[in-house]
Amino acid sequence: MHKRYGDHVVLDGLTFDVQQGDRVTLIGPSGSGKTTILRLVMTLEEADGGYIFIDGEPLTHVERGGKRVPLREKHRNEVRKRIGMVFQQFNLFPNMTVMENLIEAPVHVLGMSKAAATAKATDLLQKVGLADKADAHPLQLSGGQQQRVAIARALAMDPEILLLDEVTSALDPEIVGEVLGVLRDVAETTDITMLIVTHEMQFARDVSNRVLMFDQGSIVEEADPETMFSAPREQRTRDFLSAVLSD
Repeated sequence: MHKRYGDHVVLDGLTFDVQQGDRVTLIGPSGSGKTTILRLVMTLEEADGGYIFIDGEPLTHVERGGKRVPLREKHRNEVRKRIGMVFQQFNLFPNMTVMENLIEAPVHVLGMSKAAATAKATDLLQKVGLADKADAHPLQLSGGQQQRVAIARALAMDPEILLLDEVTSALDPEIVGEVLGVLRDVAETTDITMLIVTHEMQFARDVSNRVLMFDQGSIVEEADPETMFSAPREQRTRDFLSAVLSD
């Protein structure tokens, strides 16, 4: 993948694979391209070159006659149904109740009946500890509660792939744990593939089976969590982890 903003190169020939069921965490300094990767997979950004494949199927572009050809929006939308994303900001619809936020996409995108979507949403709210908030509006909830609703909303679409973009960065430190606890439970009880961007190193260590260290749009180092956090090979990784962990 190649991605630039003006003269600033964000991704420079990036290549990596995520296997089904993997929990892969991307770490590295701000501006190293981590969030851009998630936004490209979610088709919120357009790459300048390269290809993304979901289960072998091209997502946005295909090579034909030696040229990079964009695929139709209908195709993108179909593949994108398999992907869920939870953002830094909760992105809930403020005019809708919690329940309405959860059933909107399953009903209108997946074509589920309202009854089936409501039953699934009720179960998910139970799992994230918010069964009593179905009729509340987002602004009546704390930041941690809103983020748990956002996680439930992503899971309501039955994604095969879940993208998590700094999901605790907008939260007060004392409520970070409740959100990470929900995500740990998702990791332990489902086979959803996760691609995670986080500065919470303990969470990365607990949940991941693979960690990629990014800097300046490239992978500096790749390892299992134990190796990455206990005995990183590259000096750049050691410097980054030393700075982050000392904070």
